[in-house]
Amino acid sequence: MNRRQFLDISYNGLWKQNTGLAQLLGLCPILAVSTSMVSAVSLGLATILVMALANLAVSALRGFIPYEIRIPVFILIIAALTTVVDLSFNAFFHDLYLVLGIFIPLIVTNCIVLARVEAYAARNDPLSATLDGVMMGLGLVWVLGLLGGIRELLGAGTLFSGIDMIAPGLSAWKVFGDDYPGFLLAILPPGAFLALGCLIAAYNAINTRLAGRARRRPPAAPAGEDAARAEPATMN
Repeated sequence: MNRRQFLDISYNGLWKQNTGLAQLLGLCPILAVSTSMVSAVSLGLATILVMALANLAVSALRGFIPYEIRIPVFILIIAALTTVVDLSFNAFFHDLYLVLGIFIPLIVTNCIVLARVEAYAARNDPLSATLDGVMMGLGLVWVLGLLGGIRELLGAGTLFSGIDMIAPGLSAWKVFGDDYPGFLLAILPPGAFLALGCLIAAYNAINTRLAGRARRRPPAAPAGEDAARAEPATMN
């Protein structure tokens, strides 16, 4: 893999083909667990692990998987990896496991994971497929973290609520103090749709502005023209 391929895969995963803002895949967990930043990012990290390992396994085994049964085999691989992640959360982060609940096992049915396995991992080498899984997962994590942070901040006036479930001894940051009454809509399902809609609108506005700048930028002169312009000056 060269530097250009690395940058293309990273840009696609983090921004251009972002699963939460561009492709709008896996909205159920995005909207359900984003009531706090900690729970949202935790599920995103679990998804990264499953996506990266599933892409690696499928890419390495793609030559041995018959085309006719590829989808059931892909799902079996994803299910096995999700089970490992689920048991690991239960063993090492039990309190967080209870908060995330059914959404960890539901990674098996998350269309983000299956879509990348089918669209990319089954057609590319293991290194590129693993990087694609990581970057697509990171694109999901930053959207989940931002959405969870916005909803938690507006709804409860705090950030990092529940961080003690991961690192005992730490506590939430009370941004607006103890007297903040909270904004109930932000932590209810309608608040999730409104917050995600605002993020998508901002994402589209940024892309539109970048596209406008690219159109106004003067085209680069061909190499032949540059040489022709430079030749008279050299002769003089």
